Amino acid sequence: MTSSTNDSSPEAPWPLRRLSELLGGYIDRLGAVWIEAEVTQWSQSAGNIYGKLTDLESDTSVGITIWRRSQENIPEGISRGDRVIAQVKPSWWAKGGTLSMNVLQMRHTGLGEILEKLEKLRATLSAEGLFAPERKIRLPFLPGTIGLVTGKDSDAEKDVITNATLRWPDVSFRIEYAAVQGDRCVPEVIKAMEILDQDPEVDVIIVARGGGDFLHLLPFSDEALVRAAAALATPLVSAIGHEADRPLLDDVADLRASTPTDAAKRVVPDVENERSIIAQARSRLDNRLLGILDYEAERLSAVKSRPSLADPQSMVDLRAQEIMFQVARGDDLSQRQLERNASEIGTLSTSLRGLSPQKTLDRGYAIARLANGTVVTAVGDVSPGDALALVVRDGTIDTHVD
Repeated sequence: MTSSTNDSSPEAPWPLRRLSELLGGYIDRLGAVWIEAEVTQWSQSAGNIYGKLTDLESDTSVGITIWRRSQENIPEGISRGDRVIAQVKPSWWAKGGTLSMNVLQMRHTGLGEILEKLEKLRATLSAEGLFAPERKIRLPFLPGTIGLVTGKDSDAEKDVITNATLRWPDVSFRIEYAAVQGDRCVPEVIKAMEILDQDPEVDVIIVARGGGDFLHLLPFSDEALVRAAAALATPLVSAIGHEADRPLLDDVADLRASTPTDAAKRVVPDVENERSIIAQARSRLDNRLLGILDYEAERLSAVKSRPSLADPQSMVDLRAQEIMFQVARGDDLSQRQLERNASEIGTLSTSLRGLSPQKTLDRGYAIARLANGTVVTAVGDVSPGDALALVVRDGTIDTHVD
């Protein structure tokens, strides 16, 4: 069909179908073209491949589709970040008014420059220890104030605030808005993080974006921004929210959250869950205490049931009888011992008296002593004229030797 826009007028407008068909004709005449680009998205669904190609020198991207019938012309191992040469054919669906870019052939030309630079920077920063686990700061259990760096009126801001408040209504925020893509992103995010880091009331900082195209997330892999994040004294949570790309900020942050909602859930405890934990702990403590009390009560009842406690006086009486018996037995033993000792003393006294010198004197004997008191035991002990003293039963007789 050939036509010109000159044959349409307010009096004779085209039907929409005609315009759509003309667009399809123009696009079909363009045919298949070869382009060079970088793969920035790549996924498979229902046997078909869907992705996005990005210009190597500008921020221009187009979505692509590789139908199953064309995949034999696609090399294996294609993934995000690869630089490729592809033959694409634009296709216009007239009825739905949609344009699709169908890939007919593709050739793999190597790793994309952007990802190559990122990997080199990642290796450099890792070698410096910026990603080391021992550098990570533990997040507070319950932050009083959360510092939030995000785009103004963004979904990420709403997700963090809503979910954190639902979990802990008393949590407060200090928000510093910054561009989250484009040339202003890096300096503004750095400034916002440093402002929050200097606030003593801010206990944790969340940088939240909520995903996006690979190129839009590149500022969060900027070296200056990553180094500024590593220098923070306040714990940092990265909630860029793009699982596949994983910007460098995720590696240097103290905690990586998959989404802003995930960041809120991991930074703020759930008040209902904490109450449940406290209630369970209290219940276990109550049960434990009741168990101890029941056990001790049983022990006390067992002790009280003993005869000595049931009738304490019987124990006193029993001990009193034992004491009286022992006292009587002691008296008896003592008396017997005294009698034996007295008998032994009498016998010894009789023997001692029988051996006494006085007994000998009583039988008529006398003891002769010299003047110096020496006892005379033989005739040779004295000489004529020596004075003697004769000790007899009832006294002493002085005499001398003739």
